[in-house]
Amino acid sequence: MNRLEVTEKIISTKVSKGIKWEDVAKKVGESKEWTTALCLGQMTATAAQAKVVGKIFGLNAEEQKWLQVVPYKGSLPTPVPTDPLIYRWYEIVSVYGTTIKELIHEEFGDGIMSAIDFSMDIQRQADPKGDRVNVVLSGKFLPYKTY
Repeated sequence: MNRLEVTEKIISTKVSKGIKWEDVAKKVGESKEWTTALCLGQMTATAAQAKVVGKIFGLNAEEQKWLQVVPYKGSLPTPVPTDPLIYRWYEIVSVYGTTIKELIHEEFGDGIMSAIDFSMDIQRQADPKGDRVNVVLSGKFLPYKTY
């Protein structure tokens, strides 16, 4: 048993039972974005959260413990992603990454946006020309310090 096998079981159960991530998140008590990352093997659950996820997906005690192990972060199998949706994010960073970096540095100074002290919100935005994906990323600014 390993974390990948637990993730695969969660995904398989999700598909077979028609479970929605938003419904799981409500029961876990966290955002749908964080909860989805947890279930896909990128976050660490508390014992209580692991128990809730375990009940939803039929995980035994050992499998629930794997949800509480700090995972190896970074789930993409290749340097340049081949999945079309994920590739578009790669494309966004390739095209706009230097612009984002320049504007953050101009506003905040020399530092980075944290992906640890971070939140994300993904919503459908209705549009008569075709619905839009609205993604808000919010990360704490961490300035580089001199020493």
